[in-house]
Amino acid sequence: MKLFDGIRVLDLSRMLAGPYGSMLLADMGADVIKIEDPDGGDPMRVMGPPFLPDGESAYFLAINRNKKSIAIELTKPEGRDVFLDLVRHADVVWENFRPGVMAKLGCDYEAMSRVNPRIVHCAISAYGQEGPHRELPAFDLALQARGGAMSLTGEPGRPPVRMGLPMGDLAGGMFGAFAVAGALLRRERTGRGASLDLALLDCQVSLLTYIAQYYWTDGKALGPAGSGHSSVMPYGAYATRDGHLIIAVFNDRFWQGFCHAMEKAEWERDPRFATNRDRLTHRAALEPLLVETFATRPTREWLDRLNGQGVPAAPIQRVDQVLADEQVRYRAMVTDMQHPVHGRVPTLGTPIKVDGELKLDVVPPARLGQHTADVLRDVAGYDAARIEALRHAGVIR
Repeated sequence: MKLFDGIRVLDLSRMLAGPYGSMLLADMGADVIKIEDPDGGDPMRVMGPPFLPDGESAYFLAINRNKKSIAIELTKPEGRDVFLDLVRHADVVWENFRPGVMAKLGCDYEAMSRVNPRIVHCAISAYGQEGPHRELPAFDLALQARGGAMSLTGEPGRPPVRMGLPMGDLAGGMFGAFAVAGALLRRERTGRGASLDLALLDCQVSLLTYIAQYYWTDGKALGPAGSGHSSVMPYGAYATRDGHLIIAVFNDRFWQGFCHAMEKAEWERDPRFATNRDRLTHRAALEPLLVETFATRPTREWLDRLNGQGVPAAPIQRVDQVLADEQVRYRAMVTDMQHPVHGRVPTLGTPIKVDGELKLDVVPPARLGQHTADVLRDVAGYDAARIEALRHAGVIR
């Protein structure tokens, strides 16, 4: 899975959006060097609970695998010089400081490109490098709120809720990795580096897709619909005799099979339900029939019936059930890493499969500053005396 083999990434990011995106690059073979503050490092190192027995954060463990760690005090001129020496030998600089911080440190794109014109700089921030909100702080919840996701999530008539997955952050990591891949491809063709300005709010707005287009078409701003869909019926979650499942009769070709699975030939003949448009018009009549019928049989039986007719249906699984799912396991989405303290530790795999290879090689997150001396020696060419002098001066750890 070495799609980024030979690519060196200097990762100054912290929290979730940045480290998640740089982990995607590391999983695909990039040499990701995580640059941290010598005094404590990434705040996610102490995010919790839960913690492993020695106090290591499960949160940090989840998003910092396959990376090296070096500790540099960037606020000191000597630390800036060390960083720029590393930039000379890097392909990508990945960071999520607030706008203006890199310039204040003397490490902005202009400074980096002077020492390495081929550098690709990806700056991830809440609202972007320019604009009226550029200075505002924000985390996942604020981005879901301002970007529209919270207005669409939950049940009608209930207070707004956030998505269970932190997509305000995760989307930024994914878009960032995608943008870096594109910039590296352009560099191969033109020799030019790039300055990438990635706003997490922009990413959230981009995810509105058809929901935004619906508004521009009919002037109606959609609100929360629970597990339902404004354009498809039946579509959503239903209670069975012993649990819940979802169905997605996404077009009319599934309707006949759905009626057969439900043993409701009369629904198939009913003109109110003949097409998806008809079913949407008569949603109030069809919905209670679905609720009543699904309650008569257990989940497993309904799934066998529906899947047997080719109807999209699935159980609603808890996280523990997902991690034990036979398809998830077969696709190596649960794998192991050999932790130096805790031994075998489970972790998530990668959804990107290359040349039929399913399993991901995983190295656990590094200790703070674990690779400082090695990286400065092997990448920047520093000798032992210089490294020791920097350490003695408090520039590195």
